[in-house]
Amino acid sequence: MDRLHLMSVFVAVAEEEGFSGGSRRLGMSPPAVTRAIAALEDHLRVKLFNRTTRYVRMTEAGYRYLEDARRVIAAADEADEAAAGINAEPHGQIVVTASVLFGRLYVIPGIVDYMKRHPAMDVSTLFVDRVVNMLEEGVDVAIRIGHLPDSSYRAQRVASVRRVVCASPEYLAAHGIPQSPEELSAHQIILARGLNPTGEIRFIKDDSPLTVKVKPRLVTDIDSAITAAVNGLGITNLISYQIVNQLAEGSLKLILSEFEPPSTPVHIMHCEGRYTSAKIRTFIDLMAERLRAEASLN
Repeated sequence: MDRLHLMSVFVAVAEEEGFSGGSRRLGMSPPAVTRAIAALEDHLRVKLFNRTTRYVRMTEAGYRYLEDARRVIAAADEADEAAAGINAEPHGQIVVTASVLFGRLYVIPGIVDYMKRHPAMDVSTLFVDRVVNMLEEGVDVAIRIGHLPDSSYRAQRVASVRRVVCASPEYLAAHGIPQSPEELSAHQIILARGLNPTGEIRFIKDDSPLTVKVKPRLVTDIDSAITAAVNGLGITNLISYQIVNQLAEGSLKLILSEFEPPSTPVHIMHCEGRYTSAKIRTFIDLMAERLRAEASLN
């Protein structure tokens, strides 16, 4: 009995939500798929699917077994790639996640470079401003900003960013430049939703943390907060990489820099495993090199 084959059949049926879909995906006949699932259930001595003439549903034992089966299959694939040689040409697909603006500014250029170097690779991106569950959403590599909790993922620090306060030169000329965090209460504030969910801006003053509660005039998304600040509406609190172009062209100016909190790390993460496949290893190496060389991130 080829248990790895049986696991692969089980995963295909589970993900396709049916024996017919699983057989099409694997190029097997429906009776062969049925026999494989029956053999696996006999071996495990548990029922993995409840099936009638109208539907197929996984049992509770099936749901538990699914993630274990996926991990075993992934480990076997990684071992095969490692045995094939460390210099094997990457092929296949990877899924990469990052925050929206960071992905657009820094990750997509790296992906384009990677795909030009490795024409047998396809890449799918998931750029969202939330923490993605890599296992549940099928993500291979995540680029995350922030301190990481203990987890079963491998991570390497590749850069750092800062929380900054800024405004347009026109706004500062009209309203004055605040000299201390407490003076923000006298100014118009633009709050980027998601970055300041509690309406507070954090600083360091006299070597101690200082939190300033602000009453925003505008609460909006990050891109719109940048646009509003550039157009002179008020002062906003963002992450340094988000306004690198505006700072370079002079449409925004940093203020209260001496009160900035410590920088925040940027990590590249991937699932823990005994082996790292060629496609993931080469992508991480390329992105790490690019991000470490990016002056605006270090």
